[in-house]
Amino acid sequence: MSASTPSRGPARLRRAALESVSGLPRQFWWLWTSTLINRLGAFVATFLALYLTVERGHSASYAGLVGALYGLGGVISSVGAGVLTDRLGRRPTMLVAQLSTAASVALLGFMTDPVAIAAVAGVVGMATNASRPAVQAMMADIVAPEDRVRAFALNYWAINLGFAVSSTAAGLIAQHGYLALFLGESTLVLACALVVFFKLPESRPAATVTAGDDRDAGGSGPAAVSMRTVVRDGRFMTVVGLNLLLALIFQQAYVSMPVSMGQDGFSSADFGTVIAVNGVLVVLLQIPVTRFIEHRSPAMLLIGSALLAGYGFGLTALAGSVAMYALAVVVWTLGEIINSPTQMGLVVRLSPLHGRGRYQGMYSLSWSVASLAAPLLGGTVIDHYGADVLWAGCAAVGTVAALGYGLLLRSLPGRTEVVVDASAEPAPASASASAPAPASASAPASVSEPVSAQGADPVSASAPGGTGA
Repeated sequence: MSASTPSRGPARLRRAALESVSGLPRQFWWLWTSTLINRLGAFVATFLALYLTVERGHSASYAGLVGALYGLGGVISSVGAGVLTDRLGRRPTMLVAQLSTAASVALLGFMTDPVAIAAVAGVVGMATNASRPAVQAMMADIVAPEDRVRAFALNYWAINLGFAVSSTAAGLIAQHGYLALFLGESTLVLACALVVFFKLPESRPAATVTAGDDRDAGGSGPAAVSMRTVVRDGRFMTVVGLNLLLALIFQQAYVSMPVSMGQDGFSSADFGTVIAVNGVLVVLLQIPVTRFIEHRSPAMLLIGSALLAGYGFGLTALAGSVAMYALAVVVWTLGEIINSPTQMGLVVRLSPLHGRGRYQGMYSLSWSVASLAAPLLGGTVIDHYGADVLWAGCAAVGTVAALGYGLLLRSLPGRTEVVVDASAEPAPASASASAPAPASASAPASVSEPVSAQGADPVSASAPGGTGA
């Protein structure tokens, strides 16, 4: 009996690993593969500032301007790509974005004029961010509701794994010339587009009726979703606003924290060691932590993640050694690991089936705005009030976000989606459920079986109707 005991640990780990990846459709894994390939080639954004200052000899201010234009491109494309995701479809939007990224990244490597570099960097930012709403909407389309938190966690894990590898590889590639970075990223993005083209069919669902949605004047179909619909959806926009608060906190890790460490006398190598803790923890813990949280209350998870993020960065004010900085990173990384899949699952649940692209675009916009605003806010606070005030402010913002989630998620009604266009492409089988639609949905005679039943979901809500775009 004692001889067999040591084998139980590996067997349990294998069983847990299989359970973490089982039950997801093949289409999801091709989408996951495309994400991994894409992130394995994420060279340029990481090393753009070094390229401009070291290789091209430009000032830090110019590098900051180019970085801001790159972020501005993401702000512009987030909403536009969301609209295209709903109008053209998920697959065409991803292909256009990825082909545009490959072309613009390669072009950027050959630019020498400062104005041309800045302009093309803005285009690269637009193209790079344009695929996000489509990827997230397709993932929601093809994965069953009960598996979405796990699927988003696996996708986030692929992003961080790819980033960890690409960051290491980029440093080695750059030694042979920065042009190889641009061409390498372009090649890998093209490979990602090939996976999408050959392995991912369109997943845009048929038209739906959502319990609680406004109907059109004739009462014969679902209300159209436009960007006005999204903006008027108070609950969803509150989630976007709360996510913006958390994104502003998380972004401080890449701008304000290295500045703070530098002021305390630490080297860039010390910062590299500290920030590596974040990547290692995400790769090691994302999947097991998700297994623990995926069927728990989203409200409690988001409250907890907001507090971990806020007070994790708040601990930085007490850091006087590399070990203390690393401890602070451990705390806020746990918040990040919990928040990412839970927040993405909430965004999908709050989005009407026929408007997922626009909703995902608005959600992506909060991250793009944070990437622009966080460096400015962090730098201003440090310059005028000191780093300790910034870290105390992060703790306060995390507390506000936690209170906001607690108030928002305590009493949200559920929603049931049903297909009303029998002639349209059916929704993926993996997203179906057997529960009937509630009587209040008043579906027409052509209604097929429900796509998903979430009547008992405590965090689902229907979006208000709006005019078509």
